[in-house]
Amino acid sequence: MMTLLMVLYIAIWTVYTSHLVKRSTHMLQQNSYRHERYWRWIRFNTSKAFPGKNFLPLIALILLFFNEYVAILLGIIIYGILTYFKEKEPEKKKLVITARVKRLFVTIAVLYVITVGIGVFFSMGEESTLVPLFILTIASTVLAYIYTLAANVINWPMEGQINQYYYNDAEKIISSMPHLEVVGITGSYGKTSTKHIVEKVLASEFNVLMTPESYNTKMGVTKTIRTMLKPYHDIFIAEMGAKQENDIEEICQLVHQKYGIITAIGEQHLETFKTLENIKKTKFEIVETLPHDGTAFLNKDDENIMSYNQQNQCRTIYYGIEAPELHYRAMDISYSTKGSTFTVLKYDGTSAQIETKLLGKHNIYNILAAVAIGSEKGIPLDKIALAIKQVSPVEHRLELKKTKGNITIIDDSFNSNPVGSKMALDVLGQMSEYKVLITPGMIELGEKEYELNRNFACHAAEVCDYIILVGKKQTIPLQDGLQEKNFPENKYYVAADLQDALRKMNEIAVQKTVVLLENDLPDTFNE
Repeated sequence: MMTLLMVLYIAIWTVYTSHLVKRSTHMLQQNSYRHERYWRWIRFNTSKAFPGKNFLPLIALILLFFNEYVAILLGIIIYGILTYFKEKEPEKKKLVITARVKRLFVTIAVLYVITVGIGVFFSMGEESTLVPLFILTIASTVLAYIYTLAANVINWPMEGQINQYYYNDAEKIISSMPHLEVVGITGSYGKTSTKHIVEKVLASEFNVLMTPESYNTKMGVTKTIRTMLKPYHDIFIAEMGAKQENDIEEICQLVHQKYGIITAIGEQHLETFKTLENIKKTKFEIVETLPHDGTAFLNKDDENIMSYNQQNQCRTIYYGIEAPELHYRAMDISYSTKGSTFTVLKYDGTSAQIETKLLGKHNIYNILAAVAIGSEKGIPLDKIALAIKQVSPVEHRLELKKTKGNITIIDDSFNSNPVGSKMALDVLGQMSEYKVLITPGMIELGEKEYELNRNFACHAAEVCDYIILVGKKQTIPLQDGLQEKNFPENKYYVAADLQDALRKMNEIAVQKTVVLLENDLPDTFNE
């Protein structure tokens, strides 16, 4: 009888703990499998990593000293209740079951099997009780996030070897295509939108492949090359993201880009970069690694780009709106809820009228980058203009969405940074309807996070008719900024989560309303 109860206890414990392991692995994946970032998340989210309910089985452990049968039955009941009533948290981005995740699950399972095995072994002596089994199983439930971290550390050398194999394979593919020309695109913001516009322009005359979605890391670009790049492709467009120094250079060493675009440089990921100078240096790795016959395309209106001392004397093409001596200039710009129109003037005196469904001044810069590289590749300006007219907004990047009721949504929820968020507010400010902002603020800004979020709120107070903040703790800097500007208390609302924010949005939208969704934090930031 006792053996059967032990089997039932271990079975129900396994079901509940598996749920915790899946959740902890999800958080690890959202932190890019990086030990330090994952550990930081655990430290700042102790109530989620170690919820009080996971300590309830300790009640059964106490009873174990008086009656083993009653204790183990109570343990089964407690884990059963925890399993039945486990919370199903809303997930914006679900756990992706990759080969790496499967390997991680195997390692975690081995750690748990060893844990249970030790507990069973020490509980089988003639005079011993089930205390060791209870202690180890309860501890491993409480420490599920630590077990996941330990498995990630154990697997790290193996994952490094696997990634290196994939990287070497991608290098061979690139080397086998000497005719291939690579366009690298980076920047603190605008790189994904620019990538899509450049792809549409170049695809009007060439066979083009671009990295999909946000595959902008070394391994993301590696995967794209290994699974999607074919011998018939003429041009490969690689978006290059970075969260620390040398991230861009590592991708450049793989793809050997001939063209490099820097869209803009701003204070983003300061948590890992520490300083703006480090960000500049890292973004310019795309230019400094260009070959002697390569070409750099730079936004000359961006003061952070222009303040960098470029070492590589390769051909450099400047585009912009306001700066002097531009190779490609946007003029006569007009905006509406339908998009933007402007004239692009090329350095040889030719020009073209551009019409686009894209919103915002920063998209003018993104389009100029595409016009510049398309024209330098020999595509006529009128053909480029036709291609740009067909470009649709990238999902969640100032994407205009009409609804059935009074509400029009400007979806800029993919990501947010100090400059991009200001530009998004400027777009909202151009609308004639009732203006509403929904935002949780910006993250990964290091020591300047409070200041930059407060400044963002101050600017929002000058533009918006109503503001909905998402997250009571996360938005404290924003709340302080609104109070600093004496923004009326009845004109803003602090929502518990996004669903609460959307409920409030529908409540206040009694007239024609434009809503800016600025940033949507990942699941790791759920309060």
